[in-house]
Amino acid sequence: MQDEPVLDLAHLGHLELLTPKPDESLRFFIDVLGMTESGRQGDSVYLRGWDDYERHSLKLTASKKPGMGHMAFRARSQPALERRVAALKGSGYDIGWTDGDLGHGPAFQCRDPDGHLIELYYETEWYVAPPELKPALKNQAQRFPARGVNVRRLDHLNCLASDIRANRIFFEDYLGCRLTEQIVQNDGAEAGMWMTLTNKSYDFAFTRDHTGAKGRFHHLTYALDSREDVLRAADIFLEAGVPIESGPHKHAVQQTFFLYVYEPGGNRVEVCNAGARLILAPDWKPIVWTEEERKKGQAWGMKTVESFHTYGTPPVEDSE
Repeated sequence: MQDEPVLDLAHLGHLELLTPKPDESLRFFIDVLGMTESGRQGDSVYLRGWDDYERHSLKLTASKKPGMGHMAFRARSQPALERRVAALKGSGYDIGWTDGDLGHGPAFQCRDPDGHLIELYYETEWYVAPPELKPALKNQAQRFPARGVNVRRLDHLNCLASDIRANRIFFEDYLGCRLTEQIVQNDGAEAGMWMTLTNKSYDFAFTRDHTGAKGRFHHLTYALDSREDVLRAADIFLEAGVPIESGPHKHAVQQTFFLYVYEPGGNRVEVCNAGARLILAPDWKPIVWTEEERKKGQAWGMKTVESFHTYGTPPVEDSE
């Protein structure tokens, strides 16, 4: 582990979500979550929360099965991107450069030890709202949509992995991420990790896949301004016939106020409010949760629903 944190990556920029029901999924993200379409290319539609500064934070792509296509992190500068590329080259995790995508410039691709596809980029297109979406306040990316849940920005993602420890070491050593909280079982096995690139408590999390499968996806999360907005979202999901999996409630790990639903393509989506919790200490020591502590359930005693531990995308095919 690095003696001093490597701060070459700035934040989680966007992710690509795969859906076998592209039209229904698009309607969910626009009409129910309240996102704004910002472009189309091939089988993909690009979407944004109303205060995402980049052109998009979600790439929704038609596919035979649900899951994550890739996650993407923006570097702090072009030299910072080159340093991460140099660290990855020859590691066995590196893939190589792409020409980029709608909304951002050249990207370097790699895979974590579990096989999740990752893009690193710096050049990006800042969103410029058209006249009808121009906000009254110039320090806001676009006009508040007043539609559905009105998600503000991409907050984090969660992936499933067969080997949490190997992935933690990869993200620490090659990408410079900081571990803020983790779950360690009685036998010493790492079962969950929450990592950050910023002063947020986490930009992404990985939890152990109970099936032993590699490279699967758990959920993506958009932030809302308050807990009350999360409660209101539950009513909006109810009226829209969106299946609610769990919440509203408060996580013990990271204390996030959460609500989980399923979008039409089968992927799990969370809306959350993280409160005012930030990681400001430069010498932060990761919080370690034990097996017994996690068996107590969430912050206020609600037991975690079974599907939260067993469901991921793409589904693991029944071998029988």
